[in-house]
Order: sequence, then C-alpha cells, then structure tokens
Amino acid sequence: MAEQYLLEMKNIHKRFPGVHALKGVSLQLKAGEVHALLGENGAGKSTLIKVLGGIYEKDEGELSINGKPVEIKNVEQARAAGVSIIHQELVLVPHLSVTENIFLGREMKKKSGFVDRTAMRAATQKALDEFGLSLSPDAMIADLNIAQQQMVEIVKAVSFNSSIIVMDEPTSSLSDKEVEALFENIKKLTAKGIGIIYISHRMSELQEIADRVTVMRDGEYIATKEVATTSNDELVALMVGRKLDNYYTRTFNECEETVLEVKKLTNEFVNDVSFTLKKGEILGFAGLVGAGRSETMRAIFGLDKVSSGSVKLNGQELVGKCAEDILRAGIGLVPEDRKNEGIFPSMAISFNMTLKVLKEFIKGIRVDTSKEQEIVEEYFKGLSVKAPGPETAIGSLSGGNQQKVVIGSWLASKPKVLILDEPTRGIDIGSKSEIYAIMNDLAKRGVSIIMVSSELPEILNMSDRVIVMRSGRISGELTKEEATQERIMQYAVNI
Repeated sequence: MAEQYLLEMKNIHKRFPGVHALKGVSLQLKAGEVHALLGENGAGKSTLIKVLGGIYEKDEGELSINGKPVEIKNVEQARAAGVSIIHQELVLVPHLSVTENIFLGREMKKKSGFVDRTAMRAATQKALDEFGLSLSPDAMIADLNIAQQQMVEIVKAVSFNSSIIVMDEPTSSLSDKEVEALFENIKKLTAKGIGIIYISHRMSELQEIADRVTVMRDGEYIATKEVATTSNDELVALMVGRKLDNYYTRTFNECEETVLEVKKLTNEFVNDVSFTLKKGEILGFAGLVGAGRSETMRAIFGLDKVSSGSVKLNGQELVGKCAEDILRAGIGLVPEDRKNEGIFPSMAISFNMTLKVLKEFIKGIRVDTSKEQEIVEEYFKGLSVKAPGPETAIGSLSGGNQQKVVIGSWLASKPKVLILDEPTRGIDIGSKSEIYAIMNDLAKRGVSIIMVSSELPEILNMSDRVIVMRSGRISGELTKEEATQERIMQYAVNI
C-alpha cells in the first residue's frame, strides 16, 4: 500500500512570459516532518511555494492534502486547506502593532460586533510566551528590528492552526538564541503532526532540524535525500550541478595605508566606537543581533546623526555631512534590508544600477544614453547578473541577483570604501561564492571593504581583521590569525 502523504505535489508546471519557471516538479511532505527545500536562487523554490500558497496558479500538475485532491487558486483557498507561508521578504504592516498584524483581516469580535482588542492582545501574549519572545503585543512593527519582525511573522503563521507551514529563510536575521528558540518550537509543531517545508541556504542547519531534503535546479526536480545519510558536499553538487571548489575566494595582502579613521563615534545607538580601515582590506564586523554594527555603519554614512566623534576618509572629515556628500567623497553602503532600502522593485535593473550616478549621463535636459548603457553593461555583465536583460524589473530576480545589482549600483560610483551589511543574507551558495569573488577582486584593486555579517564562517574566511561589537561598543579586535568562532563569541557575549 502506497504511503499517504500530508502533502503531495505532482508534476507541477508554471510558466511566465518567456520563462518556464517550474518544469514538472514533485514534492512529498509527511505529517510531523521537516522537509528542507534546497536550490540556488532562481532554482524555482519560491515559485513552487507560491503555487502551494495560492499566490500563483499552477499551469499543470496535481495537488493533494491528506490524500485528497485540492485546487488552490488564491491565498484564501490555501489557508482553508491548512497552508501557511512565512516569506523571506517580510509582509508585516509597519504602523500597526504586533497584535494588529497577527490578527489582521481576522479580528476577534465581541457579541456586539466590535473588535475585541483585549482578547486579541491576550492571545498574542500567549503566543509570544510560547515562543519565548520578550516582545510587547502593543509594540509597533516599525520599532522592531528585522529579527524581531521575523519572529512575529512566524508567530502569525503558526496562529492560523495550519497543518502545513512553509518557512522561507526563517533564520536569516535571527541570533543564535532566537534560532534555538525557533528550532524548539518547530519540534513542538512537528510533534503535533504539523509538516514543515523549510527553505534555507544555511547547510549547517539541515542536520539539526531537517528529516529529508529535496533539491531543485533550474526549475526542475533533481533528487530527494534522507538528511542523516547525505553529506553537504553531495547536496551542494546536486544544487549547482558540479562540485563547488574554492567556495571562499580570498587573496590576503599586506595592508599599510590607512583610508578610513573612525574616532570615538557616539550617538544614541553607539558609544565611543574607534577603528581604522586600510587600503584593500576587508574588515569584518561581528556580534549578536542588536550589538550596534549596522547602527555604526549608518552613522558613518550620515544616515543617523552623530553627537560626537570623528569619521575621516583620507583625512577629510565627514561628520556633519549628508549621505549624498559622503557618497560623493567615496563611501558606499549596501544596506542589510535589501527590499526596503536597496532597490526599487518595480523598476528595471538599469534604473536601479545607475540611480547613484545619474549626473554622469544626465546634463540638464540631455540624457547621454550611450554612457548610461555603457555603465549598465559594465556591471550587468561584469557581475554575471542572471536576467533576460537590463530592462527586466529587479523585483522579478532572485535574491542573489538582486544583491549583485545593488552591489553594482554602488560600484558604479567608484567608491574608495564599500560597506557591505549582511551581503549574503538569504542568498544561495553559488551566488555567495560569486559575491565573495567580487569582494576579493575589489580588495585586490585597492577598494577597502567593511563587511557586517552574522555568519561566522563568512567573517573568518573573508576578513583581514575582525572587530566584535556588543551593546553599541567595540568589545574586541582580532587579527586573522587570532580569530576563531570561540574567541569571537567570547567577545560578543562578554565572557
């Protein structure tokens, strides 16, 4: 007798104009199972779960839940079938509270017909307590950091009492403690028979949380493996279609000339931060979520007001200048929040890639289109952006290709210093390797890089030096030879 699956997707096809995104993909999910879905950005993972979640309607194929055929043509039908999706790009309403976001569109009502805010708040508090979150149900989403917002998304999805929950990169912005809490709650959910489809580019998480893994490549099903009997090297080879050698590309050079000097930088978020950056150096910034790393970078780039201290680029004082002046002086900042701060999703790649250098090809009312095309071609081809062409809307690209465009837009401004805040968050292994190669090439050409990252292997393999922050202050500095995961964590947690 054939095994009955909680969810079975058979021979799913999805086409868009000029793109066959899913080519007969199949996936089976057991009750109480964590089933990982792996593949490079652009492999079709997000398209597949959007078909499951009713965001896209399949062109061909079959869906069944608990052995019964179902048709899912919209989000309401998906939720009615017991499917909840936590998307990689958060969809919370920033100016509503945690409670209001969790119950948005399904508010509890009193007998009188009015919204029962007391009952909703109590239910939210209970859910937050179950996840071990010290958040107020009344907190505004806009006041929460990305990690906290991600946890609210997870609580919201669980609150629908779904039998199938899809988690798309759920740990990309979480601290180690928050990841532990998430994994504990996933185990509680699977103990109740809930099936989890888990999408992640963090291979280290699979052994801890997943039972089976399905690999996709170029819109096609490749294989399903038992995690316990499969190596990471085998999975990587399945994902990229080849063995991935030299994953971290880094040529370390002696750095002598100081390019950036930060002294006693202080504002409401950071306190007494001092460090130097050498020409052609990659300086890693490590620390737990909320340590003040991103806030330090925002202050350097003029986005947050500085109350005291100094930031000098080649001897030129930048404190008090606006971000536009700092960009012109030679500093670029690739932000952590790519969706909200890095791109205009509905606009073309070419628009996003040239936005910071408009003055190079717009003179008065005259537009030098040949110069514009020259800039776009240089970085579109040079960074190997995978897209039909430069006029493709950037929002339709995979996360890795969006990040390449964002990096290209800053490179077009010819920066002396490039700040990369979580440069590979939510990006597949192949794209990560390409971005590491780009960083290495920039450093070899004399561009100085500050890399903020929560991934310690990335910090250890790509950095010339490592600065660790805690509570808005620098708690330690390590050379490449001194830096280990243990030493970084000791500084991060004050041991």
